[in-house]
Amino acid sequence: MCGFLPMQTSNDTAFRDQFMADPPAMVALDLGMPGMDGIELLRFLSAQGFEGPVLIISGFDRRILESAFRLGSALGLDMVGPLEKPARIDELEAILERSKPRLVE
Repeated sequence: MCGFLPMQTSNDTAFRDQFMADPPAMVALDLGMPGMDGIELLRFLSAQGFEGPVLIISGFDRRILESAFRLGSALGLDMVGPLEKPARIDELEAILERSKPRLVE
């Protein structure tokens, strides 16, 4: 309802394969993931020249989330959020609504 078709991957190889086959409009990530942590994913997205919004949703300490957010920004990514887990659905919806692709008229 917020303008995105969600896709989920369970590991870093699946994410990279899916990303290379069909780059997403937006990426939402956790900092603690199997195979590749969120920092590695931010570096991967930057190396690929990803221009869509990147949202960090994680249960890590707020200072760690903010550090990761600043790193993503320094890498040239369009960072939105971050959201702490458990995330409130209204906060997530607001970020998705602001981040959805705009149609060119």
